[in-house]
Amino acid sequence: MQYYAHRNQTGEMQSVREHLENVALMASQFSAELLRSIAYETGKAHDIGKYSQAFQERLFGGQNRFEHSTCGALECDAAVSDKSDRIIAPMMEYCIAGHHTGIPDGGTAGDHPFDDTTLHSRLKRSGVYADEKNSYSAYKNEIDVCVPKAEGVFKELMSAAKSGDKTGLIETYAFFTRYLFSCLTDADFLDTERFCLQGEREELTADFEKMKDRLDEKFASFCADTPLKQARGWLQEQACKNCSVSEGISILNMPTGSGKTLCSMKIALKKLLESGGRKKRIIYVIPYTSIIEQTADIFESIFGECADILQHHSNYCIDDSTADYETAHKLRLASENWDAPIIITTSVRFFESMYHNRGSALRRLHNTADSVIIFDEIHLLPIQMLQPCLRGIGYITKYLNSEAILLSATMPDYADLIDRFMPDCRVSELLPDKEDFTYFRKCRYIDLGKTDYGSVLEKAAQYTSSLIIVNLKSTAREIYGTLQGEKYHLSTYMTASDRSETIKRIRQALTEGRRITVVSTSLIEAGVDFDFEAVFRQCAGLDSILQSGGRCNREGKRECGDVYVFETDEKSGRDLQVPINIVKNLLAEHNDISSLECIEEYYRRLFSSYKEDILKNTIADGCTGIDSIPFRSYAESFRFIKDDTVGVVVPHCSDAQELVQALKNGSRSVVRRLQKYTVALRRSEFDRAMKSGIVDDFGTGIYILTAMNCYNSETGLDTEASNDIIL
Repeated sequence: MQYYAHRNQTGEMQSVREHLENVALMASQFSAELLRSIAYETGKAHDIGKYSQAFQERLFGGQNRFEHSTCGALECDAAVSDKSDRIIAPMMEYCIAGHHTGIPDGGTAGDHPFDDTTLHSRLKRSGVYADEKNSYSAYKNEIDVCVPKAEGVFKELMSAAKSGDKTGLIETYAFFTRYLFSCLTDADFLDTERFCLQGEREELTADFEKMKDRLDEKFASFCADTPLKQARGWLQEQACKNCSVSEGISILNMPTGSGKTLCSMKIALKKLLESGGRKKRIIYVIPYTSIIEQTADIFESIFGECADILQHHSNYCIDDSTADYETAHKLRLASENWDAPIIITTSVRFFESMYHNRGSALRRLHNTADSVIIFDEIHLLPIQMLQPCLRGIGYITKYLNSEAILLSATMPDYADLIDRFMPDCRVSELLPDKEDFTYFRKCRYIDLGKTDYGSVLEKAAQYTSSLIIVNLKSTAREIYGTLQGEKYHLSTYMTASDRSETIKRIRQALTEGRRITVVSTSLIEAGVDFDFEAVFRQCAGLDSILQSGGRCNREGKRECGDVYVFETDEKSGRDLQVPINIVKNLLAEHNDISSLECIEEYYRRLFSSYKEDILKNTIADGCTGIDSIPFRSYAESFRFIKDDTVGVVVPHCSDAQELVQALKNGSRSVVRRLQKYTVALRRSEFDRAMKSGIVDDFGTGIYILTAMNCYNSETGLDTEASNDIIL
């Protein structure tokens, strides 16, 4: 009997054997040498359940459900013969059992076969396949299932076990499993796609040599006519010189205004070209979607036709791009597995690609190998996420032939944490000589102590251009309402579209030297290159205060700018109050809070305050062994953004209104294009909006603002305004 895995739209059939052999070969090609033999055998065994009569009937239109993904896991379990097999086999079993639904929790030996979806439960279901219809034993005529020795993997795991580091052992095992799962699921998807669609994907391309030439031309166009601009060139030259001998993790600590973005890309291109073909792509990771588009625009304007740049974040719609249809199609496909030479993405997407359990996210993990990865604004990693994030960066650089560049103007000292979580990682400092940092101290930090907003506004009025940054969006809106003269407001209560327009107007006003006042939340602190005469920053973490200072006297055109730090009676949650308390002490202890010594001390105290939170965030917490790793549970709890928010579309312009109408008419292709007209509300705000009846999804699953008097293009969405509506 011939057994088939797939049938395409033309009625052609692909045999199970062909599919298994294709996936095995492709998965092994995707894999690093360390796991190559395991990837091959996992691919070969993943679909052997399709050798059953039950599956064949379903393939030809039968309605009975058949769980074929457990079969390969059962056979791997049965193939265990010695100690190394007992360690490698669960890795394969997790991947095979979850290759459609996601890597399951390991569970415990006491799990009932049909109580849940844990690996332990599924490995107890062998009786289901005992009858003739469900039996898949015919695979033995065509395929052999074995657990490879994989001595390299075994050695790495035993090394962690001998050191007594149970957490390190479990975390390493979990990383190997997710990586193996990535190779398997991407190979499975691509082979299925290739057969069903009868064609190969066309690849995105980049000419890295031409990219380097274009970037060199850009640097050559800069005029070093001031001491600050000269210092900028000296720092960039030092970093590029040192990058040739750095490996693993490189620290690029550059002051605000020193050209970090372009310098980091120059270093990445240099590393890639000097690798002799061993590096294949550059991945640029940015924390906020509010600044990712600006960075992408900079790169696309420089590199032009030299490279296909893949943007992968919620604010980018490939349908909206200027690319032609063929390129747009390639970009859409590449976003599924990051098979692209240049990728710009968010921290959320990047680390989801490491710590999720579903194939839709993990497919991308294997393509982080052989890469130069730039982590911009690395200091913005959530402190509770430091252990998994630093471990993830460490694993990619240690095992996958990738290099990481950690980039920040307020660089935390991660040395102790990296040494604790990834003791074998190589870490290099690209700017060991920081003498030229003094040129970028363009402002003085003045402690106003506790005060009120009226006093802050009175002092701000003494300057031609002033920026006031507060911690709460509601506060920003209130202050804006009391301002006189030319004024601007920025917060995430505004849509991305309106924020972009406001930023353009502010930049024009500053260029023309008009007298203006801007009030904003912290969103202005990263990626928005403004130059104000004075900045007023409500007390927050030191990184936020110093990033705010980067918007003051940015180009050094004035002798010195003024950055005022003030405190109010507003209460803050622990996540903000802890850094505030540290900063208040540092203001009393240091004459210059922007000094490297002060920054180092700030992070030392901050990490110490959150030591328990950092240490407990591990998949090994409560795990008893490699067969009980809670992959699914940990993935569900892995949250970069703590606040539960809901997006609400604001159709305040004709383009947004047309997209909303298309959505109501059943078009799902417009969903991503609606992102720039969307405001994210905290759950409590969203619940209030729903209760007031100003939001409706019209059966689309996408929530839309129906009361447009609640939105103002200057101040954004105000759910409290709904109180004036007569229902």
